[in-house]
Amino acid sequence: MDARFNLFENEIGMKFAKRFAGTGLVVQQSTLPKATQELVSLRVSQINGCGHCIDMHVKEAEAAGETAVRLHLVAAWRESTVFTEAEQAALALAEEGTRLADAQPGVSDETWAQVRKHYDDDQVAALISLVALMNAANRLAVITHQKGGSYEAGAFAAAFG
Repeated sequence: MDARFNLFENEIGMKFAKRFAGTGLVVQQSTLPKATQELVSLRVSQINGCGHCIDMHVKEAEAAGETAVRLHLVAAWRESTVFTEAEQAALALAEEGTRLADAQPGVSDETWAQVRKHYDDDQVAALISLVALMNAANRLAVITHQKGGSYEAGAFAAAFG
């Protein structure tokens, strides 16, 4: 299936994309560990079935030195031994924050307590913002049928950084 629409070839779409990318820079420049940012971005994108974003975040994580084993195990992080407690807390928040329609209480008190145990206020703000941004980015890409496979590491930063 071909892409339905190219937001970057539309004046309104491009204006939105530039502003959206700017909000993402706030998270990227935060003290939330870069590995955590990529793992969370990848997990949210997996849940939402966004091939374009999965492609982007796998390649960005690899370029930043993330191991193939950890990237392969993100989808099964609860059944893996390669993630720290802090990363597990972030991945739980990412899942619960993404699956709001599926979970009655939204983010559980247990998950929230784990997030607060491992991250300071600025990192929590960045983590919440990242989950929200990734869900929005996934929707933009899925609605317009953007496909994964052709992304090159660094391309997003080159276009919007």
